[in-house]
Amino acid sequence: MRIGHSKDVHRLVPNRPLILGGVEINHHLGLDGHSDADVLTHVVIESIMGALALGDIGTHFPDTDPAYKGAHSMDLLAATKKMLDTSGYRIGNLDATIYAEQPKMQPHIDKMRQNIADVLAINLTQVNVKATRGEGMGFVGRCEGMGAECVVLLMERE
Repeated sequence: MRIGHSKDVHRLVPNRPLILGGVEINHHLGLDGHSDADVLTHVVIESIMGALALGDIGTHFPDTDPAYKGAHSMDLLAATKKMLDTSGYRIGNLDATIYAEQPKMQPHIDKMRQNIADVLAINLTQVNVKATRGEGMGFVGRCEGMGAECVVLLMERE
């Protein structure tokens, strides 16, 4: 077995879509980044890369490469899935947390889980996504940004 973990944050800015887990959420602010800045999908990618000892998202999809400008993070997750497929490991499960003061995540979580499960070709029961607020404290609580964390368990292929 191998375990990977990742944490990521992005600033909230006007005139950007808010995309989390491949779901576009109606909100007056979006996450700033070179790609679509989908902080949830980024931590899923990095936790898999971490478990495989393959570095991080910047190593494979650098923000200095114009090819990734505006990239859809779900496409980057699909590329990461190809790395996983050649590794001899498979996903046991993953557990992710979104840190966001607003908007409410609960109405979108099932679709986020399904999107991640579909791209990784795993059962929905292997993907958990939850959200918590900053309770008015820190950059999350002040609605300056959002963050996410993910832990993934990889198991040898049978």
